[in-house]
Amino acid sequence: MPEAETEAYKQFLALLLYLRRRLITLGVLFFLTTVSFYALSPRILGIVQAHLGQELAFFGVLEPFLALLKVALVCTVLTLVPYLLWIIWLALANVFGFRPLTGLFFIVTGLLLFYGGVSFCYFVTLPYGVKFLLSFQREEIIPTISVGHFVNFVGLFLLAFGLIFELPLIMVILTKIGLLDPYKAGRFRRHAILIISILAAVLTPTPDAFNMALMGVPLYLLFEVGLLCSRLAKKT
Repeated sequence: MPEAETEAYKQFLALLLYLRRRLITLGVLFFLTTVSFYALSPRILGIVQAHLGQELAFFGVLEPFLALLKVALVCTVLTLVPYLLWIIWLALANVFGFRPLTGLFFIVTGLLLFYGGVSFCYFVTLPYGVKFLLSFQREEIIPTISVGHFVNFVGLFLLAFGLIFELPLIMVILTKIGLLDPYKAGRFRRHAILIISILAAVLTPTPDAFNMALMGVPLYLLFEVGLLCSRLAKKT
């Protein structure tokens, strides 16, 4: 094996060993944080329930326990996002040799985008979506919402919106490592609009044009911001 390949192999193994320690730490933090949030999960569920104005029911002996556990898990993921971004940054820095200043940009921007997406979903998309879905009820059709399905629904969309809003950061990173040319990508806006429309139709809780626009328009703006930032990153 050539010397250069041997050195690269050793660096790769060292990176895996380093990340393994971080992932073990992440697992311990995840467990402890989940246990802590489980004690608070009834209050958190009550806050979300009041925010969306819903009465909940359960249809199984284990459903309340599992629902509260899922609340704790979602809150844990939301809380540990900074540590997750740090681990991802460490991997990128070791593989591609990014500068320390780039790491600060990556973590701060990632946090702003992720929590911005979660906030947008919580305060804008979910209230309108739930209101629309329940607008089909009639006097003879009284909605009974399962607490388990409610937690799944809210948790899924909060995390999905947080990840989707990371689009500009992902585009910049892909540009820095040479996998994306923002000037060529800018020529495919029609394709981007089509993909964004499909994502909006899948991710939004309702199929109407208004709620799809609540997801699609911000996502397209994020795409344009990502193109702009990627072009600036390509010049540096």
